[in-house]
Amino acid sequence: MSERFPVTSALDEEIARAELYGLLARLWYAAPDAELLEAFQVAPTEAPAAGAFLEEPWQQLVGAARRIDAAAARDEYDALFGGIGKPEVYLFGSHYLSGFLNDKPLAHLRNDLDQIGLARDVSIPETEDHISCLCEVMRYLIAGEDVAVANLTRQQAFFSTHVQSWLPAMCDAVSQHPKARFYAALAGFTRAFAEVESQGFDMLD
Repeated sequence: MSERFPVTSALDEEIARAELYGLLARLWYAAPDAELLEAFQVAPTEAPAAGAFLEEPWQQLVGAARRIDAAAARDEYDALFGGIGKPEVYLFGSHYLSGFLNDKPLAHLRNDLDQIGLARDVSIPETEDHISCLCEVMRYLIAGEDVAVANLTRQQAFFSTHVQSWLPAMCDAVSQHPKARFYAALAGFTRAFAEVESQGFDMLD
């Protein structure tokens, strides 16, 4: 998975979107390691245009990454999302859409993934409705080479059905949790990025 940070040229907007989805997928799947945190130390903090919507939440995320080390990030991730039994915060869409894991929303998602030729890697324990997996799918729909699949129409449909409907609730759950520090900042940025995506897709209608 690429761990570069967002490019700033307007000509590279689609690359930037794919890069951001890749970064979100990485950070929601596991705590950032020392190498990724080091990358945050030199990451740009200014948006191409002053006052851009993502500038402040991005600065908050970079700042949070610069204040934490790998061990503390791992402890925070485990406290919020790990452990035996019920986690403090769920990262699975089905939980927010139906109140249950492995429920009808997951079956619907698997059907849609099958239609675009994607299937779960059996070596990965998380189900396909994990936010990290969904971010990876969005990155594929942006950066994939098969234009029959990787196009704006597919992106809009997938995002509105499987991401937009529950992501704000997950971000709220994370940002409001008393143990969240770095992940509160990530939740804030994730919500802001999703809002930008939503606005962009609305312009297609």
